[in-house]
Amino acid sequence: MSAALSLVEALGPRPRLTLVIAEARIVEIWVEGRAPAISLRDYDWGETDPEPSRDGDGFPYTKINWRDPAWALGLSLYPPEKETPMAQPDLKHIPLDELRISKLNMRNSRKKPDVSDILPSIREKGVRQTLLVRREGKYYGVIAGRRRFFALKELEKETGKTPLVPCAVMPEKDAASAIAASVIENVGRLPATEMEQYDAFKRLHDEGRAVDDIATFFGVTGLLVRRVLALASLADPIRKLYAADEIDRETIRALTLATPDQQADWLRLWQSDNERAPMGRSCRAWVTGGTAITTDKALFDLDTYEGQVTADLFGEHGVFADADQFWKAQSVAVAARIEAYLAEGWADVVCLERGAYFHRWDHVRCDREDGGKVFVEIRHDGTVTFHEGYVSGAEARKRDRAEKGGTAEPASIRPEMSGPLAEYILLHRHAAAQASLAGSPAIALRLMVAHAMTGSALWDVRPHEVRTRKEETQASVEASASVASLAERTADADALLKALNVNPAFHRNGDDYRLCELFSALLALSDAEVLQVLASVMARTLEAGNGIVEAVLHVCSTDLAACWAPDETFFELTRDKRAINAMVGDIATKSLADSCRTETGKAQKQVLANRISGQGCEARPDWRPGWMQVPPTPLVDGAGSPPADAWARISGLFESTGTDTADDEAVTQSDAA
Repeated sequence: MSAALSLVEALGPRPRLTLVIAEARIVEIWVEGRAPAISLRDYDWGETDPEPSRDGDGFPYTKINWRDPAWALGLSLYPPEKETPMAQPDLKHIPLDELRISKLNMRNSRKKPDVSDILPSIREKGVRQTLLVRREGKYYGVIAGRRRFFALKELEKETGKTPLVPCAVMPEKDAASAIAASVIENVGRLPATEMEQYDAFKRLHDEGRAVDDIATFFGVTGLLVRRVLALASLADPIRKLYAADEIDRETIRALTLATPDQQADWLRLWQSDNERAPMGRSCRAWVTGGTAITTDKALFDLDTYEGQVTADLFGEHGVFADADQFWKAQSVAVAARIEAYLAEGWADVVCLERGAYFHRWDHVRCDREDGGKVFVEIRHDGTVTFHEGYVSGAEARKRDRAEKGGTAEPASIRPEMSGPLAEYILLHRHAAAQASLAGSPAIALRLMVAHAMTGSALWDVRPHEVRTRKEETQASVEASASVASLAERTADADALLKALNVNPAFHRNGDDYRLCELFSALLALSDAEVLQVLASVMARTLEAGNGIVEAVLHVCSTDLAACWAPDETFFELTRDKRAINAMVGDIATKSLADSCRTETGKAQKQVLANRISGQGCEARPDWRPGWMQVPPTPLVDGAGSPPADAWARISGLFESTGTDTADDEAVTQSDAA
């Protein structure tokens, strides 16, 4: 029996492979009549994969599951002389001292990489994967293969010999292809940061590549490319802050909507010592002048709109730059719809005040033929909803009584006010109410508390929820004396409202009846009781991680030693040896800290714990690190410390300035109340 027959018997018949060729390129691959799942082995020596697979010879590779069409693999049947320069680069061995990292390599400015994982293999068997280079002056610039280059530099130091490096040489003039190759090497295998993608995509775009071409080449959507390129509209200092992780993604996306003047104003706030730049959703609201109104809310034709629309690449729709101009156009469209409803025979069209909710539970379905009405609900974000075929609950009950009494139902009476007249009357009453509140602080205080607990179209206050990255942190905070104290004080405040048969829970639905119910109950409480409720509400809605927390701790003269003590979670999360050593020096002596500076962090933390508990020394149970003192202090000079940095920004506003005695007494009386 031949070896071939033995192989067939052992492995079975070979599958039939079909290649579909169009214009000298393989556009489809079929195996046994089906399109196979294509897997590629990328021998990158574990360069971009911390846990690579290994082949039969033990060489590391990254497995790539190819999901795009076969033609995107670049399988071409063209002869070499007709191939593009990038597809068929020149192969040659180049001395290592003639190679430099190219500026077109998207990771050219990063520090020297760790090559300890690939160095043994290259030392033993050499470089199996060529470096991709291009001629740049008298040297060759490395486009792809940066870590292999540095590994070879280490070998050069060890042996004292300059090795010849196998390289694929690209044409000098094809900068766009070089940049593309670098992005494939770094982004296609290991996702780069958004700013690294921006640098690479922008250089490609500057070389003449269209957005759609960039998207197709790298297998991403055109929207993603446009979003990355949108960073070009940002001032360079803002881009640098984002690249350094000083500002978050939500903030940077909001700033792409800002004008150059707004960006300059934002930078001024960021750099200010006594003002705070808006971040996240607050930044978006700051840029758009309040509530952002998107183009999908418009009832009118956007093609005829004369105002400015700002493109929002990070949302599905554009944003109206001028809210007042939008509302003028939207009001005209709403009025036209109202006239159309009346012409169709609806009994009436009721236009609710902007921001007011339409409560279905207080209305009953009623067909147009039976006198049904249309209710128009207009939200502050521009959304307009037409609720067709309803009557109010009171009107429905009145009809039911008429039917039960056997009397004929009275004809529907048209409201005594038209929509515009009602708006006129209601706005004048609103202005009068505003003026009255401005002169009635006690009443305004109670109404403010009710708004904070219930919300409205203009109020959005939410209780703080403890959400952490570590379950241990959440458990530690929830078990703290501070949380227990807040719960006790909240229960006392809630009892005041429960005594009046009012639910004290937060209801963030902006319901008008609920708001008035709370307002009525607060009017029945004394000033001291209202302040007790207010203190509980303010405490539950205090934002975490900001300067205001440090300000509150300062003005309240908070004793943090009574609120917190170093626990197991604190010791587990504290891993910076510089900070640990500084704590040892603080609780003991500088000489002790110096003597154990070379010890492990775990050993130094044990010394710290022993000093606190008093093992072999006097106990220091009230000792607290600088992070947990008022005001907070950093432990390592020049290093970032979030609480200390937050206090440094606002300390000038609260440190003693010789306030007169009368003001001090006023604060004392307020605390007592």
